[in-house]
Amino acid sequence: MKSKRNLTRFTYETTGAFEGWRLCISRAGSTFTRYFPDRKLGGGKKSLAAAELSLAQLKLLIEGAKRVNGKLSATTIKKAEKLLVDAF
Repeated sequence: MKSKRNLTRFTYETTGAFEGWRLCISRAGSTFTRYFPDRKLGGGKKSLAAAELSLAQLKLLIEGAKRVNGKLSATTIKKAEKLLVDAF
């Protein structure tokens, strides 16, 4: 499996203990990161599907969000963080 935009594949060759996908997206001065481990989600394809779904939901939330002085509002940041925590 190959990395995609905002999604990076981690394998045992590149990391010591973690194998799975990392979602990382930055918008308007805020960065959101979440790891989707293969072991917990049942394999590489399932962890990729969960990461892609979370990325799509996060993009919808961020793109439609109100900005304050060019940055995301505190409410939007909290919603995004909750979305990532509840991802699986």
